[in-house]
Amino acid sequence: MSFDLAELIARNAGRNAALHAEHVNPRFATVLRTIGYDQTYVRAAGAHLWDAQGHRYLDMLGGYAVCNFGRNHPTIRKALEDYLALELPTMVQFEAPLLSGLLAEELKRRVGRGLDHVFFTNSGTEGVEAAIKFAKCATGRPALLYAPKAFHGLSSGSVSLNGCESFREGFAPFLPECRPVAFNDLGALERALASRDVAAFVIEPIQGKGVNLHAPGYLEAAARLCHRHGTLFVADEVQTGLGRTGSFLAIDQEGAVEPDMVVLSKALSGGYVPVGAVLVRGEVWRKVFSSLERAIVHSSTFHQGAMAMTAGLASLAAYDETDAAGNARRMGARIREGLEAMKPRFEMLREVRQRGLMIGIEFGAPRSLLLKANWAATHAMDRNLFAQAVVVPLMEDHRILCQVAGHNQDVVKLIPPLVIDDADVDWFLRAFEAVMVGLHKPTATVGLLARLGRNAVFGGKSETAAP
Repeated sequence: MSFDLAELIARNAGRNAALHAEHVNPRFATVLRTIGYDQTYVRAAGAHLWDAQGHRYLDMLGGYAVCNFGRNHPTIRKALEDYLALELPTMVQFEAPLLSGLLAEELKRRVGRGLDHVFFTNSGTEGVEAAIKFAKCATGRPALLYAPKAFHGLSSGSVSLNGCESFREGFAPFLPECRPVAFNDLGALERALASRDVAAFVIEPIQGKGVNLHAPGYLEAAARLCHRHGTLFVADEVQTGLGRTGSFLAIDQEGAVEPDMVVLSKALSGGYVPVGAVLVRGEVWRKVFSSLERAIVHSSTFHQGAMAMTAGLASLAAYDETDAAGNARRMGARIREGLEAMKPRFEMLREVRQRGLMIGIEFGAPRSLLLKANWAATHAMDRNLFAQAVVVPLMEDHRILCQVAGHNQDVVKLIPPLVIDDADVDWFLRAFEAVMVGLHKPTATVGLLARLGRNAVFGGKSETAAP
């Protein structure tokens, strides 16, 4: 055969950063180098990655909550190998594919709530776009509500519902009549709905940017308010779904929440093939696909691709095999307990927000004078710099991947694969404690700037051992 993937990869080993800098995204390549994330990974399994030198890394980022069942899960991998071996037809277009019907049936069984039909997508943002269209068509109304700090994707429609200005800047004008409504405020929601021109309230059960949680009962009451005013309630479970928060959906822990649509993606892919799904209440679906002429009024070339449907079905099997939700509850509780135990020792460790294995660690201004000066100096240089002071040494000194949780927030976020174990939790807690000790030294700001400067200029790395 003329194409040999293994040979192509071997021949170009180590060119990752250079190829991206020249051909893909030079700015992002510089960012990776500056924060010490320009590693070359050659192998992955479960919650771990390995670089070309054989060093092992703990993945507390999970591909942005894509790899809920671990990287290269054997059940998902075998299903995709079986699919290729079967040489099945796919994307015939004028057919009713078996695998998409089976995946829709299985999703409906797990989600319930009278959501009768499933529209498949290639991503979460496509799912939000579909929900926007369906809501406007079903209600005949123009307006959409979203929460400050919300993240629903970055395409033109979904970014119109984005509560983070850094993602919006330069892309206006947005969809008209997209209105923010105060987070976790039922009174504000009721006032916004009173105009009776709102098609849908699109909301994350837990906000991904910052890991912000609603008060108990808010989502159930919000859905009732929406229905009272003729507005659809759309639960964006792209990041929170498939076990992330300790249940199949995050809204499963929120009482009798009755959404009109639920948007899924990320972990439904198994970490292999992009796939998403929008589960839709029957009365909404019938108003969109209202006649034979409108049978494909919303569609996508790839949305029922057989490989994607295989990945979705296998991912649901892996969800069961790994006890993903149960392990998320157990390991999430262990991480929270460990972090809470550190709070009395570290002035800047303010709050831990946790549901399953979706964890936000928020930092705040210290009390002591020397640390106050460091805090002020860091924030004066860049409002986003302090959280990097946690993320950078976790990677460089301890080989742990995690992320800053949004712009202008002193929050570090953990969304690891749901298969992490006690040893992984111990690895993280030891590393985090060591980073906190360093940050609470008077020279912490100077040390961070030295790291970032060294990486930006030289691409240097710390070689401190990690588990």
